[in-house]
Amino acid sequence: MQLRKLLDYAPAPFQRFCDSTFQHGHVYRCACQAISVASHSFSRMKIYVDGKYYDQQNAKVSVFDHGLLYGDGIFEGIRAYNGRVFKLKEHIDRLFYSAKAILLNIPMPHGDIMRAVIETCRRNKIHDGYIRLLVTRGVGSLGLNPYKCKRPSVIVIADKIQLYPPEYYERGLDIITVPTTRNLHSALNPAIKSLNYLNNVLAKIEAINGGCEEAIMLNSEGYVSECTGDNIFIVKGGQMFTPPLSAGALYGITRSVVMEMAREASINVSEPNLTRYDLFNADECFLTGTGAELIPVVKIDGRVVGTGKPGSATKSLVKRYHALTQVSGEPIYG
Repeated sequence: MQLRKLLDYAPAPFQRFCDSTFQHGHVYRCACQAISVASHSFSRMKIYVDGKYYDQQNAKVSVFDHGLLYGDGIFEGIRAYNGRVFKLKEHIDRLFYSAKAILLNIPMPHGDIMRAVIETCRRNKIHDGYIRLLVTRGVGSLGLNPYKCKRPSVIVIADKIQLYPPEYYERGLDIITVPTTRNLHSALNPAIKSLNYLNNVLAKIEAINGGCEEAIMLNSEGYVSECTGDNIFIVKGGQMFTPPLSAGALYGITRSVVMEMAREASINVSEPNLTRYDLFNADECFLTGTGAELIPVVKIDGRVVGTGKPGSATKSLVKRYHALTQVSGEPIYG
């Protein structure tokens, strides 16, 4: 039992190999390999927590941290490409905007957080990867009162991410609209990238239960807001459209980059309220996000989008985006 439990720390493909190996009785050889992989993984990854670096198994937060107890905190997902952290300043700007919105005083200035992100990437030998930057409210009591939390915690994790299987980037996604609507601006403003992501999680569950990787969320008025983890765009008649921020769309960093690239390519971009009808009758559709990058959509709620294949505008923007990420960003090793 103890040997089998060690496999929980091994990468997923290795776990599948070991499951098969266990069935054929090669327990000890497999377990030794798992121990080696797990030990290497733990000793290799360094996680920044409040000014210090810890191995993965020693990077911990208190059970009294309000980030855990109530989802009281904020975060950013950031990408590194070709030894550079892409749009780092913009991500940290947005982190501070979220902090201001929830009256959270980040205990580090902008520049120190940038340096912490770069150093965490360096210590983890990140060349192409994903960074999760979090600020929790900090340790407090079991009550809601955030003012009993004396000091927020800053955490930086630098690793890898693969949101969608590679083949979906070639053939496109099939997505659905889910019943869970986007948060009201008057409740928890969707512009705040908070640790309370239950609204998105519930919609994601509905997507998965519906057999899809991603789903469209509407707002309370029935207009398209965004997807569970991505912004959404359509192309119609040579023009590009995306929901306005007022509809509940996140202030997406990748969204902004794509809009700028489209305008540079002389594609008119506008932000009107969109309905499902507009999506069904689009020539092209794609999603954007730091983790997802740009990914085509070819079917929505059973309706084929355009030709049913990724469109020319989408392909062109994907190419432009990949080219930009290879040369832009804060150097990790420079």
